[in-house]
Amino acid sequence: MKVHGLEHIGFTVPDLDEAVAFFAKVFGAVTVMETGRIEADDAFMKRRLGVPEHCRIEDIKVLRCGNGTNLELFRYSGDSNDAPLKRNSEAGGFHLAFQVDDAHGAATRLREAGVDVLEGPTDVETGPMAGLTWVYLRAPWGQFLELVSHRHALAYEREGAPKLWSPVGPAQ
Repeated sequence: MKVHGLEHIGFTVPDLDEAVAFFAKVFGAVTVMETGRIEADDAFMKRRLGVPEHCRIEDIKVLRCGNGTNLELFRYSGDSNDAPLKRNSEAGGFHLAFQVDDAHGAATRLREAGVDVLEGPTDVETGPMAGLTWVYLRAPWGQFLELVSHRHALAYEREGAPKLWSPVGPAQ
């Protein structure tokens, strides 16, 4: 099997309209596809999607954010939205990272716009990630997101290791 790359990241949100509006406002996301309700029976839901039989996909919206992978956002019915999101420290916890030109400037603008930006940004000065600047933020539904920026190759890359993929191309 030849893997070409990461095509999309899919996850379920409690309020699809809120999530789409957030990604559009904060990251300039554009909705490229919307499915509406997916008609499927109980067996399909359980066997093909691994969800409880009584759940249904009410809508899917696929977003593009700059030159990165697609975001596939789901709205399901039939399940409770009461379960807390997993912490980053728990198995299954995750975050999405967006590369920006200037994490410091972006964090300032997001804070001014009322986005929940955690402490930072952090400028990594030592170790394999030296040269990276990062900061975490939270979407309105609690999902952790990250902004990263770097103007030059990271320290580990300068030693000839394979380069990280970047939406802006190879590091200079």
